[in-house]
Amino acid sequence: MRKIITSTYATLDGFIDNPHEWSLQYSNEEAQAYAFAMTTAADALLLGRVTYEGMAQAWPQMGGNPYADHVNSITKYVVASQPVDTSAWNPTVVIPGADLVARVAELKEQDGADILIWGTGRLTDTLAAAGLLDEYRIWVCPVVKGKGEPLFREESAMTLDLLDTTVFGTGAVVHTYRPATAKS
Repeated sequence: MRKIITSTYATLDGFIDNPHEWSLQYSNEEAQAYAFAMTTAADALLLGRVTYEGMAQAWPQMGGNPYADHVNSITKYVVASQPVDTSAWNPTVVIPGADLVARVAELKEQDGADILIWGTGRLTDTLAAAGLLDEYRIWVCPVVKGKGEPLFREESAMTLDLLDTTVFGTGAVVHTYRPATAKS
């Protein structure tokens, strides 16, 4: 069975918005190697519509390195309740929002590698509540923002089991958790 892993950057005080403004200084060779291994272990991305649309503006123009080439080559599944232009970033498959749990349950049962989600939000909350989300990989950067978009929402409430902690020389830490409800 395939694993569904969500990976997101967070500040020490738990905010996730605008990571390009505060996370890049904590990237080094060891963090990049970790991200590369995690990403190349996946053969699909599962994204919400807003995340997909933002990524689809940038990623198709990236390439020429193994990381970007891999991301651009794998299937992107975008969950949307309204029309999405998928022509810019292929291969892309739209999953209607109303079909999310059933379609993702089917994807998990198919042969293949991990399915990676970038970010946290309603998508990850829904999958965790359905017992379909296998891991949270939370990249905590030693930054205190004081305010912003929180890593978790009220709908995110659950118990997690710590699976692993990876510490990088920059002070960033990746905590890997499994929802106690995961059907692994």
